[in-house]
Amino acid sequence: MYVRKRNGDRVPFDKSKIEIAINKAMHSSNGVFVEGQAKAIADEIYEDAKALNKELSIYDIEEQVYYRLINLNNPATARAYESYKSVQAFKRESNTTDDEIIGLLDQTNIEVIDENSNKNAIIASTQRDLIAGEVSKDIAKRKMIPADLVEAHDSGAIHIHDLDYFIQPIFNCCLVNMKDMLDNGTVVNGKMIETPKSFQVACNVMTQIIAQIASNQYGGQSIDISCLGKYLRRSYEKNLNLCVEMIGDVETAQKMADAMTKKDLQSGIQTIQYQINTLMTSNGQAPFVTLFMHVKDEDPYVDEVAQIIEEILVQRIQGIKNTAGVYVTPAFPKLIYVLDENNIHKDSKYHYLTALAIRCTAKRMYPDYISAKKMRENYEGNVFSPMGCRAFLSPYKDENGNYKFDGRFNIGVCTINLPQIGILARGDEEKFFEILEKRLDLVKRVGLLRYNHLKDVTSEVSPIHWQHGAIARLVHNQHIDHLLKGGYATVTIGYIGIYEASMLIKGVPHTDPEGFDFAMKIMDKLNEKKEEWTKETGLQFAVYGTPAESLTHRFNTIDRNRFGIIENITDKGYYTNSFHVDVRQKITAFEKFAFEAKFQDKSQGGCISYVEIPNMSHNLDAIETIVKYIYDNIQYAEFNTKSDYCAKCGFDGEIKVNEDGQWECPQCHNKDKDTLTVVRRTCGYLGENFWTEGRTKEIKDRVLHI
Repeated sequence: MYVRKRNGDRVPFDKSKIEIAINKAMHSSNGVFVEGQAKAIADEIYEDAKALNKELSIYDIEEQVYYRLINLNNPATARAYESYKSVQAFKRESNTTDDEIIGLLDQTNIEVIDENSNKNAIIASTQRDLIAGEVSKDIAKRKMIPADLVEAHDSGAIHIHDLDYFIQPIFNCCLVNMKDMLDNGTVVNGKMIETPKSFQVACNVMTQIIAQIASNQYGGQSIDISCLGKYLRRSYEKNLNLCVEMIGDVETAQKMADAMTKKDLQSGIQTIQYQINTLMTSNGQAPFVTLFMHVKDEDPYVDEVAQIIEEILVQRIQGIKNTAGVYVTPAFPKLIYVLDENNIHKDSKYHYLTALAIRCTAKRMYPDYISAKKMRENYEGNVFSPMGCRAFLSPYKDENGNYKFDGRFNIGVCTINLPQIGILARGDEEKFFEILEKRLDLVKRVGLLRYNHLKDVTSEVSPIHWQHGAIARLVHNQHIDHLLKGGYATVTIGYIGIYEASMLIKGVPHTDPEGFDFAMKIMDKLNEKKEEWTKETGLQFAVYGTPAESLTHRFNTIDRNRFGIIENITDKGYYTNSFHVDVRQKITAFEKFAFEAKFQDKSQGGCISYVEIPNMSHNLDAIETIVKYIYDNIQYAEFNTKSDYCAKCGFDGEIKVNEDGQWECPQCHNKDKDTLTVVRRTCGYLGENFWTEGRTKEIKDRVLHI
């Protein structure tokens, strides 16, 4: 005898559970206890089912209990039983996050704990954010997102990013208009902050703004550090006036003012580095912030900007001390250095900065590199920062016809699972594109859903963004809808697994000519939809190579459970990020950048490429050769090296993943994550709190490109 449970499971018939449920109803405040009645009803239901030789469902049993109580003249208990059922249903259906939240507290919900490599899920403040996120996901799925989109997300057809923040009227990532906030003043936590009078104050104010912004959105933010040039000059002028007043001799005063300003510069950059790495935002982590370093000849403060960049690089090379007092690689802020004609050649004025950037890369992985030459080709002559790690805006002109990038943002992302489409198409390319067409419609609907969620938002929802300059300076209660359409903001079409899709449909990787042609068709289809939807909706859609920190594992796991082990696809434990070359493929750094550059040109809403290198601190000329290649051939690139530390034995080198999938010190064989400092490129940012199972496998599989 079996019973079919609500979740579809088939379990042995246990009549004692019926008796217990009836007794609970009888002993409730509204029930009437009758000796032996509960047992008699349970026995009758069991015997009837046995005689009929029929499997009952829980719903069948509950119905029989109710009517048998009525027939036995115990209507009070029948009503109490119905009430008991309602309470149990409420507990089942409304509290759908119990297991996930308890798993966060007892450290068993590994999927969420390892979802973000820069969140330490043991810390109470981080747990609070993660718990709130699980509740948000539940409400969003049950109350806000259409059932077919929820089903598409749960089945791995698409991924609706940042569901843990979906119910809030906030957006993804942005380019902060820090220059406007510093030059014209701002308001932080209800307090007026006037334009700074010195460099150190400007640096301190900037970090406070960064923390406020991070607490009111869920993605990355980027700052063009050229906004600080003006304030370094103010410090120099202030110091010079003081020295002239004290000494009188102008030449001596200038030397003293230079020395004092140098100290101000060091202290200010140290403030930025320490503050960003020690601030804890409302989501329980350091702000996801990028510092954009571009020396522009036309900048009136170009010399000051060069000094600031130099100091940022010097301090990053040194690193930040960990709890053992050892200098290690910090994850934040992310640094991006722009390669341009004034710094790329040996005789360029600012080549010394490029040489310093290369030293920093060899030691600390950052900075990453943007080629001004290649970027101008793709963005109508403009050079600007990504929003966080890789999301780029589309060119936009203000009412005066001037290009504008700072103060703009991305509404949100939805990613499509290309490998799953490849599995379903069973090698049929025509079928692949039929399914892709249908699933892209789901991505569009998610984008419109996010827009509709934000269009009625007013400026007081996040004053730092909408009223005090980070994005705009709207008045109280003013709607933000005009900043969502017309190209000011973007909505992104994410994608993952070009490599796997090519293997499934063409039987070869996308580095093979046949696979490449197929991959380009996918990119063209994504861009075709981007243009079509932008024209149709008035929203600026963009094609975005998804970072997929945990998604690389999530999609793969869903598909492996559904379709089984497929060689080179689901067997790896991860899917390949966006258009990237398979991490296991042996390919040179130059070949990889040349190949992936073709995809960057078609992924202008977000892209990044990397190469894996060994410790090359003693071969900086080789890195410089690759950096020059980046300038001429690819828009946005980075180097991955290793910078790890074991606190138990003092090992300073590469800590690897062992055969059991655990991080292990090669010197003392320590496996305690609490005493290991491991920093790796996760997607575009560095991660330092370890990763999902799939991402760990992907990191282990990476081969060197030089």
